[in-house]
Amino acid sequence: MKISQRAQQLQPSATMKVSAQAKQMIADGIDVINLGIGEPDFETPKNIETAAINAIQAGKASFYTPAAGIPRLRTAVATRTTKDYGLKDVTAQNVAITTGAKMALYSTCQAILDAGDEVLLPEPYWVSYSEQIKLAGGVPIAVPVDDSFKVTPADLEAKLTDKTVVFVLNSPANPTGVIYDQTELAALNDWTKQHDVMVVTDDIYGQLVYNGASFTSIAQLTDHLDPRIIIISGGSKTYSMTGWRMGYVVADNRLISKISAFLSHATGNPTAASQYALLEALTGDQSQVEVMRKAFEERLNTIYPLLNDIPGFELKVKPQGAFYLFPDVSEALKLTGIATTGELASRLLTEAHVAIVDGNAFGVRNHVRISYATDLDSLKKAMARIKAFMVQFKD
Repeated sequence: MKISQRAQQLQPSATMKVSAQAKQMIADGIDVINLGIGEPDFETPKNIETAAINAIQAGKASFYTPAAGIPRLRTAVATRTTKDYGLKDVTAQNVAITTGAKMALYSTCQAILDAGDEVLLPEPYWVSYSEQIKLAGGVPIAVPVDDSFKVTPADLEAKLTDKTVVFVLNSPANPTGVIYDQTELAALNDWTKQHDVMVVTDDIYGQLVYNGASFTSIAQLTDHLDPRIIIISGGSKTYSMTGWRMGYVVADNRLISKISAFLSHATGNPTAASQYALLEALTGDQSQVEVMRKAFEERLNTIYPLLNDIPGFELKVKPQGAFYLFPDVSEALKLTGIATTGELASRLLTEAHVAIVDGNAFGVRNHVRISYATDLDSLKKAMARIKAFMVQFKD
C-alpha cells in the first residue's frame, strides 16, 4: 500500500485529539471537564433548526445544489457582508459557500497557492492553517511576535522573501483572543500593498467581542472589495452551528469562480439542509447571538482572574474576543519539574481531569490553550482543579 509523503506527515488536529481523549475518559465514567475544543456549548437557535426541518419537509434538501451554494444563500452572505463591512460592491458572484469555514480556508489555499509559495503565519496560529498550506504545496512561514500576540509590519518584513505571496490574519484570534485595531490594520494593509501580498482574513469570531471592544476587519478599510483580500467566515461560532458545517469565502469574483470549480470536484456541494439553516441564521432573528455573546463575556470576566491566581500560570493581557485563554506556563513547568507543555496538558487530563491543548500545536512554546466555551460552573471547577494540581508543587 502506498501512502504519499504529504499524507504521512499529517497528524490529527491537536484539538480533536484532546477532545477524543477527554470523551473516552468521560465514556469510561471519569468526570472530565473538556476545555480543549473550540465549540460553543449552546444548542443551535431554534429558528435555524426549524428552517432546516422545513427545507427537508419541502423537498429542498433532496438534490444537488450549485457547487458554490444556493443563489439565495450567496446573496444573503453578500447582503450581510455589505451591511456589516460597509462594502458597496459585494454580490452573490463574490461568495462561495463551503462545508465549514475550514473548507473555505482549504479551498482558498488550493486556489491561490502554487508549489513553493510562502505564506506568513503570525505566531501563535490556528492549528490547521499550516497543514492546509502544506496540502496545497505551499510553505508556511511562522512569524514570531512579541507578548502582545500582534504582528507588525516589521515582523512581517523580517520573514519576507521573493516567494512570499500571502499573509494570514485572524482577528479576534484563536488561540489568544486578541483584536487588531484600525491603526494596526491600516499599517498591515499598507505593508501588504507595498509588497503585493494577498491577505486571507479569518473573521470567524468577528461577532464574539467583549467588554466594549469592537471588531474591524482589514477588509473594511476601504468601501470596496479589495481583490487582494479574501474574507473567510461562517456560522459555526456566531450561531453555534459547528455540526452543520457551514462556511463561506468572500473574494474577487474571478477567484470565487476558481474556488467554485475546485469545490465541484472536492465536495460537489455543501449539504443542502445546512444551507437553508445558514440562510435563516443570516436573515432571521439575531437575538440569540447577543445572548451567547453576553454569556461568553461573563465567562471571560469570571475565569480570567481565576486563571491568573493559579501558581505558574500567567496571562498579562486580557482577551477581547473569541473564547480562549492562552496563558504562559513557563513558571508552571519550573514548579512542577515537568519538561514540556504537552506533558503538562497530559497530566492535567489524567490527574486533574481537565482537558486543555498544548500550545505547541499553535506554534508557540510554553503556553497552553484553554477554551471557556462551556458553562460557568464547569469553568470554576476546572480552575479549582488546575489550581489544586499546581499547589501541591509549591514549597
